[in-house]
Amino acid sequence: MSPPIFAGLSLQDKINLLYREGTFIVAIRYYGYKINLYLLKNFYVEVFYNHKRDEIEKIELMERSHKRMKFYTDQIRLPEFC
Repeated sequence: MSPPIFAGLSLQDKINLLYREGTFIVAIRYYGYKINLYLLKNFYVEVFYNHKRDEIEKIELMERSHKRMKFYTDQIRLPEFC
């Protein structure tokens, strides 16, 4: 599984794959979301959960240049894969 192939999956397929093969790393709170970070193969994936709606709204590849990265690295040290 490569990041581009993962990105093209449906939301339900992403959920199923993360459940079967992903490793939970850490969770953060960010603008009304609880974002769970997972390691899948050799890339990171973010799961955006909306508490008010009680649903997963989106699952995306983690952009290592995004400012959210600081929230993760404040809690744990992430290995460099990409």
